[in-house]
Amino acid sequence: MLKEAKGVVDEKRDEKKNTEQRGRAEEVNTKLAEVFRHIEDSAKGTESEANFKGLFSDFDVQSPKLGNSADERIKKIVAVLDKVGQMKLKGSDNTIDLFGDAYEYLLKMYASNAGKSGGEFFTPQEVSELLARLTTQEQRNVNKIYDPACGSGSLLLKAYRAACAVSDAPVEVCGQEINLTTYNMCRINMILHGVSYDKFDIAREDTLVSPKHWDYEPFDVIVSNPPYSIKWEGDKNPTLINDVRFAPAGVLAPKGNADLAFVMHALSWLSNKGAAAIVCFPGVFYRGGAEQKIRRHLVEQNNVDAVIALPDNLFFGTSIATNVLVLKKNKKDNRVLFVDATREFVKVTKNNKLTEENIAKIADVVKNRRDIEYFSRVVPFDEIEKNKFNLTPSTYVEKPDTREKIDIVALNAEIKRIVAREEELRRQIDLIVADLEGV
Repeated sequence: MLKEAKGVVDEKRDEKKNTEQRGRAEEVNTKLAEVFRHIEDSAKGTESEANFKGLFSDFDVQSPKLGNSADERIKKIVAVLDKVGQMKLKGSDNTIDLFGDAYEYLLKMYASNAGKSGGEFFTPQEVSELLARLTTQEQRNVNKIYDPACGSGSLLLKAYRAACAVSDAPVEVCGQEINLTTYNMCRINMILHGVSYDKFDIAREDTLVSPKHWDYEPFDVIVSNPPYSIKWEGDKNPTLINDVRFAPAGVLAPKGNADLAFVMHALSWLSNKGAAAIVCFPGVFYRGGAEQKIRRHLVEQNNVDAVIALPDNLFFGTSIATNVLVLKKNKKDNRVLFVDATREFVKVTKNNKLTEENIAKIADVVKNRRDIEYFSRVVPFDEIEKNKFNLTPSTYVEKPDTREKIDIVALNAEIKRIVAREEELRRQIDLIVADLEGV
């Protein structure tokens, strides 16, 4: 009886505790929802309303990702709020960057632990730096920058800073993202990094079939790390072949591989003085069919400035080696620069990373278009045509011979010495045998 009574008491106590936890969680949820609603409402009726509308629409403090129990989730949320409360958000010229950089650090940490999906919304900072430098180093007074698959906006922000550094007037930022959560992350990233509400426009929709920045194009700088080899409507949609972005190539990217559809879109919206740098899956540079026809169009129209092979294991969620395609509309000749940068990295834990020296070396060779043994080569149109418009850097840049070099003269001398020694040993053995036979 006593044991049963104790069980009832314990059950009641646990039920009370769970009720209290749910109550506290609901209170925190309600308070945060109220705060976020006030933030969004503060922009209603103003010019910045679109940039704040629905900013926290998918925020959920009850998510099991925060913990298995209400108590665990509350502790984590309160800990984060306490840390944010300790940050000096006033009285310092760099507080916005401090807060923004903290947010970006959290994005990086999440991406590094998100498995395959991590690379879908965050481009490593050093890769972003490379793309930003490639597209801005030869420009002055960039008017607008754009990313057709902007993710959380980390790449856009790098390009924004680089563009501001070479521009006298304010720079406008445009981006498009299909995923709701990532779209909201990008807008928050812009706000926290101090990009004025009237200088950025982030849209949510499928860029390839419903682009939202017709009123802004063309762009002087386009950077992008679009999702690799995703499916899209392609020729299933009969209107796309007549779309001004895709029609010039006379063919659409395959339905199962939208990579070159992003490339054609970017090229269409690039200004005559601009530059675009796009991270691409290596297969699009050598596969046949429609992709070969699109590559042919890009080379014949003299829009391919450079193709850069990057090291493997640079990105979150994938270990593949990627290529960077640099596009321009104002090239002075019809040659293409190929760069084999696959050895330009340092090892950091399990991943590879580009150093400042690696980035500078790649950017410099693209700017000056120099031939460097085993690293870069400027290739004429005729050779590319002969190779059926294969744009893989390894086709044109010779790799160093890492095999052990053998000195044939020294080897022959050593063989001669061994043979002579062998003959001497045989002679001595023959003498010993003769002596034994004579005994």
